[in-house]
Amino acid sequence: MTDTATMAGLDPATLADVLRLAGSDGFDRIQDQIRRTGGCSDPIHLQGTTVTRDATSGQVLHTYSTDTEPGGRLRIACGNRRASRCPACAWTYAGDTYHLIRAGLVGDPAKGTPHTIRDHPRVFATLTAPSFGPVHNRPDTGRCRCGVRHPEDAPELGTPLNPATYDYAGAVLWNNHASELWRYFTIYLRREIAKRAGLTQKDAKEQSRISFGKVAEYQKRGAVHFHAVIRFDGPDGPDSPPPAWGTLELLTGAIRAARKRVAVDVPAASYRPDPDQPARVEPARTLRWGVKLDVQPIKAFGDGEDVTEQKVAAYVAKYATKAAETTGTVDRRIGNKEALVLLDVPDHPARLIAACLDLHPFYPDRKLRDWAHMLGFRGHFSTKSRRYSTTLGALRQTRADYRAAQQREALGLPDPDDNPEATTLTLAHWSYAGHGHTPGESWLAANIRRDLQHNREAAREALADLNGGDLDDSHC
Repeated sequence: MTDTATMAGLDPATLADVLRLAGSDGFDRIQDQIRRTGGCSDPIHLQGTTVTRDATSGQVLHTYSTDTEPGGRLRIACGNRRASRCPACAWTYAGDTYHLIRAGLVGDPAKGTPHTIRDHPRVFATLTAPSFGPVHNRPDTGRCRCGVRHPEDAPELGTPLNPATYDYAGAVLWNNHASELWRYFTIYLRREIAKRAGLTQKDAKEQSRISFGKVAEYQKRGAVHFHAVIRFDGPDGPDSPPPAWGTLELLTGAIRAARKRVAVDVPAASYRPDPDQPARVEPARTLRWGVKLDVQPIKAFGDGEDVTEQKVAAYVAKYATKAAETTGTVDRRIGNKEALVLLDVPDHPARLIAACLDLHPFYPDRKLRDWAHMLGFRGHFSTKSRRYSTTLGALRQTRADYRAAQQREALGLPDPDDNPEATTLTLAHWSYAGHGHTPGESWLAANIRRDLQHNREAAREALADLNGGDLDDSHC
């Protein structure tokens, strides 16, 4: 750990703390705690005790107290989904999302979906925002409207050709209402399905069900768009086949028609910042989806098609850990415009954030100031319908149960699955004792996280070689 080569370039304060850690009596345990969190960037510190007793006799089988830990604290992972905040916990979150989405595509009885769902019509749909003004881009012709052929990493991509005429207010209000647009889309989708099947909505609901899993992604221009897996099921969800009329063509047509029907009205609003001045007025708006819609069938076994089950699951999982910071903004709340200068936010996202702050007095119930750092978007990044597949909570519980079983085995405690009569009772008391790392611990966590990532990549490459080809970006 203290290899001179790996410590090159450390600032004096971090280097001094690394040396302090390396020479401390509790270093091995600190390193073990950090490794158990996966190299979490901002672990939660707990203080407390646990006592495990035999439920029948009351005999104490095991006790634990953080008094024996370095500093009297136990570190646990923060669980933050944002890769910009904690890459280690974001990797776990992305893995859970991958398995959730994949279970709704290939089937996994342990996760509530039979393998027969591979025979159900499924599409990968992308719904986008409308235009709020021309932006720098890379069209198929290769030349942007500004006359330049931009490289892929050009910083001006997604920024307005003319910021003075760009509809910043419309852009952030659209983001702010994106979740409502999606909700109305799902309502109209079911209506369009019934219409195309020649059924009443009640009859269509009794014969079929639409299940979906989706993720939000920010385009370079700062507008949210949604990627969604949409699946046709029978009346009992994934356990039943869709009706004969529930075809891929009908589903695709219904999606396209439903997208056109959605409209969310934002009423006009006024605000008088100064009693001696006339009120400012924001005009009424009708928000709609953009004209760009991509709907592609998902192939079951990847028979030469680009849109396969593995790739779709990996794509959704990738964006489940990202947010507006991909556009140049920050990943925490901004209270005022002065902070934009201090944080060195680029001009385009800074204008979007400023628009949120300016519009907040007009629409206080929309909480635009609270979500300014998200460019107005206030919805969940990853959502699903009830019967799509398992839940993130169930996946976390499975992982917790597995670790609990490992702990029981390590401590020699009875396994209730082997002997139901040998029940135990655990009494615990925990209290919050802070969070984060010292500079040296942060360096150690980053190195542990890097090593774990290297090991995962090596294992993935070995698995790819074993299978005779490349694997998609999955959480193996």
